[in-house]
Amino acid sequence: MSTRLELVWPNKDKFLLMPRDADGKPVWVEPTHPAACEVRLSTFTDAVGTVGDDPHADNLLFTGDSLDALRILAEVPEFRRHYRGKVKLVYIDPPFNTGQTFTHYDDWMEHSTWLSFMRDRLLLIKDLLSPDGSVWVHLDDAEVHRMRCLMDEVLGAGNFITSVAWQKRTTRENRSAFSSTYDHLLVYSRGSVAIWRDARNPLPNEGTGYSNPDDDPRGPWTSLPFSAPGYRPNQMYNITTPTGVVHTPPRGRCWGATEPVYERYLADGRVYFPRGGAGKPRIKQFLTEASGLVPLTWWPASDVGTNDDAKRHAMALAPDVDDAFSTPKPESLLERIVHISTNPGDIVLDCFAGSGTTAAVAHKMGRRWVTCEVLPDTVATFTRPRLTKVTEGGDPGGITQAVQWEGGGGFRSVEIGPTMYETGPGGLVLLADWATNGKFSRAVAGQLGFEVTDDAPYCGRRGRMRLAVLDGAVGPEEVRDLVSRLDDKERLTIAAKIVMPDSEDILAKLSPGSRIRKAPRDLLTPARRSRRVTAPDPGSTT
Repeated sequence: MSTRLELVWPNKDKFLLMPRDADGKPVWVEPTHPAACEVRLSTFTDAVGTVGDDPHADNLLFTGDSLDALRILAEVPEFRRHYRGKVKLVYIDPPFNTGQTFTHYDDWMEHSTWLSFMRDRLLLIKDLLSPDGSVWVHLDDAEVHRMRCLMDEVLGAGNFITSVAWQKRTTRENRSAFSSTYDHLLVYSRGSVAIWRDARNPLPNEGTGYSNPDDDPRGPWTSLPFSAPGYRPNQMYNITTPTGVVHTPPRGRCWGATEPVYERYLADGRVYFPRGGAGKPRIKQFLTEASGLVPLTWWPASDVGTNDDAKRHAMALAPDVDDAFSTPKPESLLERIVHISTNPGDIVLDCFAGSGTTAAVAHKMGRRWVTCEVLPDTVATFTRPRLTKVTEGGDPGGITQAVQWEGGGGFRSVEIGPTMYETGPGGLVLLADWATNGKFSRAVAGQLGFEVTDDAPYCGRRGRMRLAVLDGAVGPEEVRDLVSRLDDKERLTIAAKIVMPDSEDILAKLSPGSRIRKAPRDLLTPARRSRRVTAPDPGSTT
């Protein structure tokens, strides 16, 4: 019998309904609870700048809980076609669980609460990542060790790429036992590490170590040894330097190419002899030919900035706001992450938007983006105004000058609706008062995975299956009328709040394969509940 390694915590088998209730305690429910698989209604509210014809494919700013936003992207057909399996980068800066209370969010959760909170979101993030996509989780020391185990479970231990240390401050904090100077970036891939490695972009080579002492018209260069390990008979010849010194291959090695290839290098002026022309041959590598650099796992503040740099930028963007975020991230840090893991046009997702740094950087770098913030006040005060300034070219800070950003593009705002379900006495699931008419139809379509259509009496389509939602009762007369309007080979799903006697039998006879769903009881079917899957084997690479 095989046993897989996993991190275990209290209530891991339950669904975290809310991290804190009115008494400050987490609320856990069974996986069969409506909220465990509800896909909430989303509404486009307005647009900023230049947007496209398909609102689902634009840059998107969600207001609502991150779990609901991720479910909408992964499950609602209009969004799913653009995002499920197509997000190239997920960067998240989640609650660090440090026990501190900040102005704009309360960074406090018991460990098991925090783990369930993050697990449910990582499962959906995994579904959204492209085969060569990556997820970067930004944390400090409080939970990084537990998060590493959790990500091994959800994404597979074999898909761990690296842990990057970012120097977040250059000043010393003398009030604690040690002065914390860096945060962690845990990096995992959706597919194999090899797939991600081939997809990522090397860092630009800034020319360190390059010079042009001989005024070569091809520009600055460095030199590499012209030798290779091992013994190859056709690469064991003598080389005579311009000063007459004869060299044989170094001990245990051969020359780096055959003699005819060496002669071509020599004629092309690519061979360099050090020590005044007497040393062993080396080959010139020009800066213009350099393929870039592999990122290091230590990112000093001198390269990518600090929290203080980000605070100054935030204050410049919102001078009338007294209480900026305590630990904002500098745009230069996100620029490096976005550069390494994406190309222009790729999709970047951040479901903990805060002030909107990830979306702002992605926008300036020509990437598509989706971001979500749970607090409407934060969206109104920070996120939306900042992203509006980016589109209008009114943000001179951050990476604006480095990427020569002058404005352009746009985004749409999306509001996530309240729950469609209420739990009554004895655990009875009831529909909320707002679930009527068109809102009810759209909510049911999203919950059951139908694309919304406008061809009454039907309101949704999934392949050859049509959807009809009745805000009231369905009886034999309604069944006959709806079936009569179907095209050949089409089938029908009817959702209604009341199902009259004989309705299901008549539907089965008139249209085999069609079905009736009673709301709310049958909307949360076992098939829908199964979407909340358990974590894979830690050794999995899929």
